Amino acid sequence: MRKLIYYIATSIDGFIGHPDTGDGAFFIPMSSGEFQSFMLDQFPDTLPTAGREALGLADAPLTRFDTVVQGRRSNQVAYDMGITSPYAHLRQYVVSRSLTAYPDPAVELIGDDVVGQVRKLKAEGSPLDIYLCGGSEVAGQLIDEIDELVIKTYPVLLGSGLPMASAGFALRGYELTSCRSFDNGAVVTMYRKVR
Repeated sequence: MRKLIYYIATSIDGFIGHPDTGDGAFFIPMSSGEFQSFMLDQFPDTLPTAGREALGLADAPLTRFDTVVQGRRSNQVAYDMGITSPYAHLRQYVVSRSLTAYPDPAVELIGDDVVGQVRKLKAEGSPLDIYLCGGSEVAGQLIDEIDELVIKTYPVLLGSGLPMASAGFALRGYELTSCRSFDNGAVVTMYRKVR
């Protein structure tokens, strides 16, 4: 069975976006040098399609993910820039209780039974995994389905904002599989769910 991997950027104090808008664009300027090279090597599929094209990766084969699941507010950032299919190189799902239609046929909406829909995706025969792009609410709904975490921690404190997952309190165990620091002060930690 393939895995749901939550790949997320966070501040030192665990926030992934602005408390009102959910926007986490303040992390983007910190993605350079050694860190950027590592991320492009390890996770090229997580780049939005426009980024892949700008870096000459438009036709590069998928290596880790073939599907992306994201919340409506995460998707809204690209949508507000006129990009209706931000991950055109992947199968795209947007989780939303408020949207009843989406203007791009390449993006499928998940309105209810998010867990059931993701379990169906996980049961597919693909050798590639599912990229959980965010945000906080959808990660909270899928918290017990997340098999691995890839957490890019940037050297900033936000004080408040959206937490990594808006879920009820419960102890959920993960084991550390990798930890690496970079010259820009970022740290990438990877965890696997303890069964």
